[in-house]
Parts: sequence; C-alpha cells; structure tokens
Amino acid sequence: MAAPLLVIGLDGATLDLVRPWAAEGRLPVLRGLMQRGTWGRLRSTVPPATFPAWTSLVTGVNPGRHGIFDFSARVPGTYRVRFVNGSHRRAPALWTRFSAAGRRVAVLTVPATYPPEPVAGVMVSGFDSPLATAIDGSFVHPRALYGEIQGLVGRLPFADFQEVDTGPGWHADALARLLDGIERRTTLARTLLVRERWDAFMVVFGESDTVAHHFWRFHDRRSPRHAPGPFGDAVRHVYEALDAAIGTLLAAAPPDATVAVVSDHGSGGAGDRVVHLNRRLAECGLLAFTRRTPAARLAGAARGIALRALPHRWLGGLVRRLPAAASRLESAHRLGGIDWRRTTAYSEELDYHPSVWLNLRGREPEGTVDAADYHTVRDDVARGLLEWRDDAGRGVVRRVWRREELYRGPFVASAPDLLVELARTDGYTASCLRSGGPGPALRRLAPHEYGSGKGSGMNGSHRRHGLVVLAGRDVRAAGEIPAVEILDVVPTLLALGGLAVPEELDGRPIEVALQASVPLVADPVPAPATPPIDYGAAEERDVRARLTALGYLEPGA
Repeated sequence: MAAPLLVIGLDGATLDLVRPWAAEGRLPVLRGLMQRGTWGRLRSTVPPATFPAWTSLVTGVNPGRHGIFDFSARVPGTYRVRFVNGSHRRAPALWTRFSAAGRRVAVLTVPATYPPEPVAGVMVSGFDSPLATAIDGSFVHPRALYGEIQGLVGRLPFADFQEVDTGPGWHADALARLLDGIERRTTLARTLLVRERWDAFMVVFGESDTVAHHFWRFHDRRSPRHAPGPFGDAVRHVYEALDAAIGTLLAAAPPDATVAVVSDHGSGGAGDRVVHLNRRLAECGLLAFTRRTPAARLAGAARGIALRALPHRWLGGLVRRLPAAASRLESAHRLGGIDWRRTTAYSEELDYHPSVWLNLRGREPEGTVDAADYHTVRDDVARGLLEWRDDAGRGVVRRVWRREELYRGPFVASAPDLLVELARTDGYTASCLRSGGPGPALRRLAPHEYGSGKGSGMNGSHRRHGLVVLAGRDVRAAGEIPAVEILDVVPTLLALGGLAVPEELDGRPIEVALQASVPLVADPVPAPATPPIDYGAAEERDVRARLTALGYLEPGA
C-alpha cells in the first residue's frame, strides 16, 4: 500500500537561503528532510510567475497545455485583459487524479485554485487574483467547512495588508502579519491532518514570497538598495517560522507519510535599474505614444486610489464579483497612452512577466501588422531588444524567446508573442515598470524609491530556480541532485502515491529520487470539459455603488 503524501509548498522559497541556514542549524526540520532524502533546485516556468508556475507544478504539463499564463488573459479582439482563476485550467491537477482514483485529498491555499473543486475531501482555494487577501465562504469545499475555519483561526489570510504604500510603520506591521498568517495556516492544516488519514494532503504558504519582495534589501548587505535597520533578520525569521510549521505538520501526519517540500520559483534581489519596455519599442520606431487622455490618467489614478483607499479585505472579492470592471481598469492602466494606428509592438510592462505583443491585424482591433509579416516583424522586435545597451555597453535584455520556443499545446496562441528575460547587473534584476508616455527607456531609481511597493519596483524579485525536497519510505537518500523541471513534480508524486503516471504528461518521474522504476501508462483522467466559471449580474449589483463611489469603477460602467 502506498504511503500517504504530504506536500508543503513554500511560495518563492530559494535554496540560496535554505542551504546555508539549514547548514547553520537555523532550519532544523528542513535540514533533517534533506539529510534523509533527495533535494535540489527546481527549474520553474518562463517567466517564473506564480499562476503558471504553480499550475504547471500541480498538473505536470506546460502552460501551452493547461492554459494559465498569468493572473490575467487577453480578451480576444480587444486590448483588454480579464482576470483568470482556477476554472480556466484545462488539465487535471494532482488532487483531480487522486479524487478520480477514489482517494481522499485535502488541498489548502494552492494559488490559482479558485473556485474550489468538488474533490473527494476538502479544498480551501488559494488567491484567485493579485488583489485577494483572505478566503471567504466561496473559497471552501464543502462550504460548511468555512464556519469551522472561522471558529478555528478566524480570518485565513494570504497577504492581509496593502503592499502599495510602504511608508513608516509598514514593515513592522507587515512582518507581524506574515508571521501570524503562518501560524493560522499551520493551525488549520494540523487540525485537518489529524482528522483522517488523507491519501494526499497539500498546503501552500505564501509568506516566503511576500517577505522576499519587501524585505530583501534589509537582508542583503550587497544589494544596491540595502538599508540597515531592525529588519535585517526579517526574511530569516519568516523562513524559521515556516521550518517550524513544517515540523508541526510532520508531527501531525502519519509516521509513514512521504513528504515533499516544493516552491514554484526562487527569489533574489532587485537592483536600482528600471526598464521601460514601451519606451524602448518607441526608440526602435515600433511604438508611438499619444497624449495621455484624461480617461487614461483617471484609470491610473483610480486604480491607485482603490488599492490604497479600499479596505484591503474587500479587494479580492470585488475582483471576483466585478471582473469586467476590474479588467477594464487594469487594461487602461497597463496600456493607456498608446497610439495604436502607429504601433507595431507593445508591452504590458509587467514587472514579473516582461513580454511583448505584436499589434496584429485581425487579432488586435487596430492592428497594423499583417499576418504574412508576423515572423519577420517579430524577429525585428526581438533584434531591437537584444541590441539594447546601457551607458556601460552592457546588454539590457539577456534573452528573447518566441512563444513556441517555450510552450507546446493548444493554448500557445494565448501567450505573448515574445517573452523577455532582462539582464542582471551584478546579480540583481532590473524592474520593468510602466512607461506612461515618452521618456528615457532606462533609468536609475532614486534613493527614495528603493523601498517601493507593488507596481513601483519592489526590492525583491523572482528567480527561476525554486527548490524540491523529498523524503520518505519510498524515497532514496540521494542527497543533492542536479536541477529538475517543475513539470517533474506531479509524475514523481503520482508514483510515490501509488497512482498511474500518464505518458502524456510533459514531466517525468525524478528517477534518482525513487526506490523503484516507474512504468508510464495511457492517461486515465480526461482534461476538464466544463467551461470557465462566469459571474452573474446579481453578484455585481451588490458592490457596484461602492466601487463607483470609491473611484474604482466609472459611473454607468
């Protein structure tokens, strides 16, 4: 009989920190797992962004097959975006496969899993938009469990505070809330773990990602943005709290459980260089700006007001209830001020997801590029980015991928035409920020910007390599292994859980970690056939007036 699985996700956790702190004895639980199991770097998706990375990890297929490329997706025939959620995933996940096999599962706060699926067990969804801060009853299956969660831990937060303004007092409050969030999630997970013998139990902690984004410059004395002060150990304190949480969950799990600790990507420092991709495209004659219209200026201001003024607990619910309005505002904020009739290529300028779209005739409403010229123009755009140099003659862009170089499957056309990896300077990433109009394509942050929050260049950024640690009865004590792919996690967990490993998956079992070889079989679980979840008019009406009053939604929208 297969041992039960305990899968613990640490969003953004990096071996660059775990390895030395484990060796120093600061992370004793992780150190013990590493000593008796197999561990190494986990190579994430490109880009290493939360939604596509976690979705790839739990499905074993690339974004071209599961369809999740970002928090948002383009609305066909428009320049607008819409927020996506777990119902847009087009491939079965780990828990789907266990449920289909008649196994019992518990799934807690895995990103991109809203709305919850009717699994054979319980599911508490993860955040479904970048604005979600805590669960409500709609996140829970069965819904009756929500009342018990409220009684047990009260609010179950993600990042239960605004991350835009990071002024005086913000960091002390944020650190306290991160540590409190770890404690609440651990309490819930432990309570459910001891309730029954689950065949597969998965929980994801997001605090390791949030602390890296906002506290890296305090931790890293080499950072160009380094700031000495009382928060120099904040990142380590969060990692230590997570290590203790893993210990609590191990103690609650069956003694024969197989344990996997995984992260969707790693983390590192952001430097003081800012890149504006649309300004670079304008320098190359590929994009033209128009005068910033009052509506576009209002969109940016309204978005900022909403992020600052709205009680933060409302934001995720409003995105879920008014997705069309939220997507219109987000779209205007990202792409306002572009003269489409004179534009060949453009970027949404997402800091965590640098990419470029062609203004393609027949796809974009004011497209200028003929389909016959697609490949030639795309190559010209890539060349213009790769030829970009700073004042010291260093390349600004390390690599440009055509989307078909990264992705395979029926949803490749939903990806940006070009994916961009910015070059690091002395090991630190640049921040990709919104142009907002003409100006220098490359600049340095001013000192007062070093501690900026979301949307203005946070001081910690994603890295492609996360981590994987495996331990248990059926896991070899192989120690450190070469880097493996994020797509290899699910095939390995299926093998350890005694389920069939489909040959159709993009990933393969990590053979060096397994005691026995694993045969591959035809996939017994079909892809989801149900359409994505739509939002009804009744859900919108109850918050429309509130949004309008707060400037998040234009009157009459």
